[in-house]
Amino acid sequence: MKKQSKTALAAAALALALSMTSCNANPTDGGKNTTQSVPPQKGGTLRILSSNTDFNFDPAKSTNLAITSLSFIARRLTTWQAEPGKEMTPIPDLATDTGTTTDGGRTWKYTLKDDLKFQDGSPITSADIKYGLERSFAPLLSGGFTYHRTLLQGGEAYDGPYNGKSLDSIETPDAKTVIFHLNKPFGDFPWIASQPAFTPVPKAKDNPATYFQSPVASGPYQVEKFDKASEVVLVRNPNWDPKTDTARTAGPDRVIFQLGMQQTTISQELIADTGTAKAAFSASFVPASQLPLVRSNPSAKNRIAEAGGGSLYQLQLNVSKSPLNDPKVRQAIVYATDKQAFRTSLGGESRGDYATTNIPPAIPGYQKFDAFPTQPTGDVEKAKQLLTESGHPNGIDLVLVTKNDATNSAGGQAIEAGLRRAGIRVTIQALDNASYDDITQHKDGSGYDLALASWQADFPSAASMLQPSFGSSEIGNGGFNISRYSNPRVDDLIAKATAEVDPKRAGELWLEVDRIVTGDAANVPLVNSVNTFIFGSDVRNFYVPPFPAYPVYFKVSLAQ
Repeated sequence: MKKQSKTALAAAALALALSMTSCNANPTDGGKNTTQSVPPQKGGTLRILSSNTDFNFDPAKSTNLAITSLSFIARRLTTWQAEPGKEMTPIPDLATDTGTTTDGGRTWKYTLKDDLKFQDGSPITSADIKYGLERSFAPLLSGGFTYHRTLLQGGEAYDGPYNGKSLDSIETPDAKTVIFHLNKPFGDFPWIASQPAFTPVPKAKDNPATYFQSPVASGPYQVEKFDKASEVVLVRNPNWDPKTDTARTAGPDRVIFQLGMQQTTISQELIADTGTAKAAFSASFVPASQLPLVRSNPSAKNRIAEAGGGSLYQLQLNVSKSPLNDPKVRQAIVYATDKQAFRTSLGGESRGDYATTNIPPAIPGYQKFDAFPTQPTGDVEKAKQLLTESGHPNGIDLVLVTKNDATNSAGGQAIEAGLRRAGIRVTIQALDNASYDDITQHKDGSGYDLALASWQADFPSAASMLQPSFGSSEIGNGGFNISRYSNPRVDDLIAKATAEVDPKRAGELWLEVDRIVTGDAANVPLVNSVNTFIFGSDVRNFYVPPFPAYPVYFKVSLAQ
């Protein structure tokens, strides 16, 4: 993620405005989350249709999840097991295991597999892992996930290898061993080692100005053509050995990313399912406005995959300001919120389940509870009662900031209308992305009372949901604690949960954090959203897991 907080979770890949979230572990409306699963056949050209015009294969700058586009060409120390019917877990990729620690999670050791090669046939060594990670610290390559930058000893002061400096906390005692020395115990490091910066990069082939379009592949494909304005073409990497790679199936002979397309055009082509669209899928989910069209088409409705469970639409309450520093006022907002109207603004029931927790259903540690039980439409009388008890019988006036796009605008209006019923008068300020981030993340917090937001985890751990949103260290300075919530008890629990190596115990600690912050009404969880993707009739093994509710690119194959 972009370096926007000290622990960093990137806004780009995890909280993509209000329009790019996922959730709901169970498909709705009779939907499904996978195509026909068959033994992957080799051959054909897979097309991935995208509205994106900012395509970047540089692992240092990427917030690409382990299962999506970068996985075609870039392997990491670990990756994700993402298969129907199986729990999402970290699995070895370039390494022989997911990492070992002998000191409670402060030091992590990895050993590389045998016979690993780059696309030119040269061996992949621990030095390539170290260099690839070091270059992600360089200011000119900022923009990627930064968990490792705050975890590695000396990382806060290190600025990359281009001035001849090395990061001593990444140790390479031999060509196959890499050891990471952290500044604190971190139990989720096997997930961190699956992020793009852990891709090997050969120092002799690195040009930071052009590497984004001509990376040296370690995965099953390499770049043949890179036209940022129109398409990127991948062809097979002759030196990729499937015996060393249990995650990727490498079915298609070629993969073409068609860029800069209108999302409505993408959906229309895939609904029609003619020509090259038969062997294609959309990189973005179907817009809410087009879902009725998809579902009413007999062919298209059988060519959708939908799932979710790792993200959250939420209304964040600026608890640092009066009157929101009063718990009763915050509770009044919770009761006055019309979640049903908000979900309708997203497209209705098919867009996800109502949320009552800050850990979504697909994230370990989730347990369903409701700190403020009420109907989806809210409880207006209860909200008015709480306002009266807090000394505001005539209501209050608040400023709600949203991002200036159709989804956020509709959602903001639904929130405003719901709160108005209880005498909570809301002025909406629709801002461009930069202004929204500046007001909520960088300034002193005086410019807003409420913020409409979304959050998606970067990996399947509650750490990726709760620490950035509610840790005191994430207030201001680019942090994502937009509620400006500060609770020493929560900070202590976050520190213990983050350091815990035992996933079961960590989950218990994160659940306790969730119960506290949700009970304090630091925000209003709104909807755990569902993503819906459409694919062509020749596409096979197209799977969208509950988390992260994006397709598993490296498993897709084509009918032959």
